Amino acid sequence: MRRTLSHHLPAHVGETVRIAGWVHRRRLLKSVAFLIVRDAAGLAQVVVTDPAVRAKLEKLTEETVVEVTATVTSNGTAPAGVELTDPTVRPLGPPAEPPPFDLYRPALTASLPTQLDNAPTALRHPTRSAALRVSAAAVAGFRAALDARDFVEIHTPKVVSSSTESGANVFALDWFGRPAYLAQSPQFYKQLMVGVFERVYEVGPVFRAEPHDTVRHLAQYTSLDAELGFVADHSDVMRMLREVVAGMLGAVAERAGGALATLGVEVPAVPVQIPAVHFTEALAIAGAPADEPDLAPAHERALGEWARREHGSDFLFVTGYPMAKRPFYTHPDPVRPAYSNGFDLLFRGLELVTGGQRLHRHADYLAALAARGEPVEPYTGYLDAFRHGMPPHGGFAIGLERFVARLVGAANVREVTAFPRDLHRLTP
Repeated sequence: MRRTLSHHLPAHVGETVRIAGWVHRRRLLKSVAFLIVRDAAGLAQVVVTDPAVRAKLEKLTEETVVEVTATVTSNGTAPAGVELTDPTVRPLGPPAEPPPFDLYRPALTASLPTQLDNAPTALRHPTRSAALRVSAAAVAGFRAALDARDFVEIHTPKVVSSSTESGANVFALDWFGRPAYLAQSPQFYKQLMVGVFERVYEVGPVFRAEPHDTVRHLAQYTSLDAELGFVADHSDVMRMLREVVAGMLGAVAERAGGALATLGVEVPAVPVQIPAVHFTEALAIAGAPADEPDLAPAHERALGEWARREHGSDFLFVTGYPMAKRPFYTHPDPVRPAYSNGFDLLFRGLELVTGGQRLHRHADYLAALAARGEPVEPYTGYLDAFRHGMPPHGGFAIGLERFVARLVGAANVREVTAFPRDLHRLTP
C-alpha cells in the first residue's frame, strides 16, 4: 500500500490508507485516545478505541516516527475534515527523546536562542517550517519571473582572491597557502556576465564580516541578484525589480498558501508603479538633517509609515543616494553628479533591496577609482572586460531573509533562517 500524505486524505474517504510521520501529540482520554501524526504536508488525527492499540500508543513519545494503517472517515472537526479509524500503529524506530520544548503547542514558547540551539527539532514546528516554505516559494517566484524575461541563471565563485568588492568587512581564509576571502556579493561577476548573456541572475550565499548584532543582520545570508544590460538608466532597473517582487509574492500566494494560513499572513499588493522619492526628499520626510549622508533605521521606518499613509503602499523606492555612500562602480546622476543613479527599495520601512545603474566605460572606472584614491591593480581582472565593450547596465540584490521576515512579520531574521550564522553563532 502506497503512503498517503495528510493533505490527500480527504480524497480517500471510506478507503484504507497508510500514513507515516511523527507523533505530534497524544490525547489519552478515558474511553478513547487520539494520536495526531505530523508529516511534511500537515496533521492527521487518528482515533484509537482498541485497548491493544491504546496500550502501544501509551508507550510512544512525542516525535517518535510511526506508520499508521487505518480507514479514512469524515469528521468536520478533525484536521482537513477527516480522521483515521480502526488503526494499526507501527513504530518505525525507537521511542524518541522529547525535545526541550513542546512542538504541539500553537506557538513555540522557548526563547529564540534555545530554538536556534536546537534548530533541527525547532524547525519541525509548523510555524517555523511554514516560514521556510514561504522562503522556498519566494525563491521559486524570483527565478520564474526572471526566466520569463530571458534572464540566464549563473553560478559565481564564493571564494575570491581580493577583498575589494565593497566597503564591508570580509572573512579571510587560507587557500592552499595563499590568502583568499569569502565573497561579499556576486556583483563583479554578474556584471561581467552581462557581457555574455545580457541578462543574468543568481541565488546564492554571501558573507559579511561586519560585527553587527541586530535583528536584521546576518554574517551569511541568501542574496537574490540580478543584472541586465542595455538600460537607459536606473529607472529601467527599478521597473524590472517591481515585476520581480510582484512575481515573488505571487508565487508565495500560489505555492505557500497553507504556510501563509498557518502564520496568519496575507500577501500585500505591489503597486503598478511603486512610489519613489529622491534621497534629499526622503531626508525631509523622515525629519532628518539635510546633510545626513545615509538613512538610519529610524528614517526608514518613518518613510515606510509615510508610504503607507500617503500612497497605501508597503513599498517605497528611495533614489539618488549620495555617490559618497555608494560603491565606485555606481553611475552618477548626469544632472546632479554628487548623487547616484542608485536606489533602495524599502519594504514596510526596512531596506530590502539595493540597486542601480553601473558604470560601463573603462575610462569611467579608472576615473572613479582615482577620485577615491584607490589603486587599479586589485581590480584588473574585473576592469579588463570593460575595455572590450560593455553595454549600459544595472541590477539589484534582494536579501531573502529580510524579505521573508518582513512578509511574515517576524521580529528577527533568525526566525526565518534555518541555521543562521552571525556574530555569535556558528552551530548547529
